[in-house]
Amino acid sequence: MAKSAIVHDYHHPQPGSTPTFTLDEKVQHAILQNGIERPKGYTVSYHGNPAVERQHFGERHPMKPWRLTLTNKIVLAYGMHDAMDLYLSRAATHQELTEFHTEDYIDFLQRTTPDNFSVTPDDNRFNIGDDCPIFDGLYTYASLYAGASLDAARKLTNHQSLIAINWSGGLHHAKKSEASGFCYINDIVLSILQLLRHHPRVLYIDIDVHHGDGVEQAFWSTDRVMTLSFHKYCKETFFPGTGPLDSTGPPNPSNPGAHHALNVPLHDGIEDDQYTRLFADIVGPAVATYNPTAIVLQCGADSLGGDRLGCFNLGIKAHGACLAFVKKFHLPTLVLGGGGYTPRNVARLWAYETSLCIGAEVHDKLPAHTPFLEYFEDNRTLFPPLGQFNKRFENRNTPKYLQSLVTGIRESLRYVEGSPSVQMQHIPPDLGPMREEVDEEIRREREEEEGARRQRERGRGVRGELY
Repeated sequence: MAKSAIVHDYHHPQPGSTPTFTLDEKVQHAILQNGIERPKGYTVSYHGNPAVERQHFGERHPMKPWRLTLTNKIVLAYGMHDAMDLYLSRAATHQELTEFHTEDYIDFLQRTTPDNFSVTPDDNRFNIGDDCPIFDGLYTYASLYAGASLDAARKLTNHQSLIAINWSGGLHHAKKSEASGFCYINDIVLSILQLLRHHPRVLYIDIDVHHGDGVEQAFWSTDRVMTLSFHKYCKETFFPGTGPLDSTGPPNPSNPGAHHALNVPLHDGIEDDQYTRLFADIVGPAVATYNPTAIVLQCGADSLGGDRLGCFNLGIKAHGACLAFVKKFHLPTLVLGGGGYTPRNVARLWAYETSLCIGAEVHDKLPAHTPFLEYFEDNRTLFPPLGQFNKRFENRNTPKYLQSLVTGIRESLRYVEGSPSVQMQHIPPDLGPMREEVDEEIRREREEEEGARRQRERGRGVRGELY
């Protein structure tokens, strides 16, 4: 057989002659066009695992993990990955998860599948139901998003990053021994516990439309964490029905956690200018008074206008302005996801907020090579007019009411006597055993309210989140 029939000269494809090279060239062009470059003077890290994106709560369930796929595709299309350290996170271990959650609850999540699950009085104590269903891959899903938040927190404590991002995290409703509001593992609590190994004070800020009740409850009795939640509040009709202005921590002033739980209860329809002004007027004094050494920011996207379960009229830039304000403090910052039930807008928001973290000014128009571009409707913009022209809810937040919130929060801050002193050799493995008598007091006070909350939560696949 002639040699030429077997051996052929290799001709290297020219740039643009194969789909791979074409996409790479387009991304490189987007990097140049949008001025994407590594931030000067600080490092941003990006954490996650694609296995989280493949999980499925059920066809009719509002939670859609594939919103993370859309987010990552936009981030990559703009070339933002070129400006960050990227980490493929491992799953959190059983030991890491039980730093906060109880052994029996984690064992239940680990062993339970749709095939062997049946609701018994014993299993029902874990609050499994329509809103928090058992689905294939549940434990993998929960341990992976928690692992990404822990990995991000470690990068902050090791000084490898100043800003660490995990959009799959931010599940703020999960309790010590039960699921709640689409949340199974409270990755926020776990990551804050990790930060507390090195940081004397952590400020947690939550801009999800729903109250960050799980995080507040976990750190109710400590002055090493201040929780600050901006959320819609209606005790009777809006999940989780907690977080009024006068709920500022344990009522006993001698308890270290007194006045370290701050709540900003909002009404339907708040708009961009009001929200950003309110955020600055409250977060600024909170940082100045508490003097945190690290910040955790939960960026729930259900506070956007047009969200399937939300009731605010915020645009993407206004939501992002809150992150930009926090960034100005130049403190180690953990940036997490959260709620958000209109996936295309969740993806737009979190991609934009990624650009803020790296200091890039990206173009309004989504890159033409963005995968699933048709899903973003005809305008294909990063900034649809969610707040200005899509007002599903009347704005019920008057200037007088908003000023009363600022006054109330600043009054609470008067009782925070400077930066609390901390014995840094004390590493909190779990805040429950630290103050068991306080936990028992909280349990008694909230028992009646918790029963009502569960009744409101169960079975609601529409307005009320839950995440």
